[in-house]
Amino acid sequence: MSLTGEQQYRTAAAGGEGIVVLDFETSGMSPVQGDRAIEIGAVRIVAGEIVDRFQSLMNPGRRISGFIEAYTGITNAMVQAAPPAAEVMEAFHGFLGEEPLVAHNASFDRRFLDDELHRIDRCRRQEFACTLLVARRIYPDAPNHKLATLVAYKNLPTDGRFHRALADAEMTAHLWLRMEQDLRDHYGFAEVPFDLMSALAGQKKNRVDAFLREQVKAIRGM
Repeated sequence: MSLTGEQQYRTAAAGGEGIVVLDFETSGMSPVQGDRAIEIGAVRIVAGEIVDRFQSLMNPGRRISGFIEAYTGITNAMVQAAPPAAEVMEAFHGFLGEEPLVAHNASFDRRFLDDELHRIDRCRRQEFACTLLVARRIYPDAPNHKLATLVAYKNLPTDGRFHRALADAEMTAHLWLRMEQDLRDHYGFAEVPFDLMSALAGQKKNRVDAFLREQVKAIRGM
């Protein structure tokens, strides 16, 4: 499989358990309405570091709207020159492995991931966590919880580009790492397990502090 500037397939980093943070750019809002993925970007985090990346445009075999071209900067010419969606998703399925998944507004990306995997007779086995939902619990005073707002609010690394899959995945990864660090600093966690972050997203706002203090005690008592 040849590599281009818009197609950067990488193998999984050797050793260590991690998470995969991903982002799709799409032709619309819902695969149920026939919308398709047009770009996938993902990074792997191991031991608090981004160790691997995956990025590719993908050709769903149809044109995209002028609105999507303007919103993402991805043109019909770029999509038409990209590898077929099935080829990209086969490679991405190999990249994913069985590590837990993270996305910002994860319900959106989960729908498209499951739909595109289903098209190649593959399925997702791992769970998703959502940085948007976790950020609502950790940063209730943020102006809002859009990715761009949180990047500015926490002064996270960015090249200033949004709505391209790899750039958004990297910013989401930095947000995840900052949230972990803030929980360690504020509550005294030695480590912040994926399952704890995922469970935190489902807590009622008035239960967040008590939940986290309970978790610290439970982990220390193990």
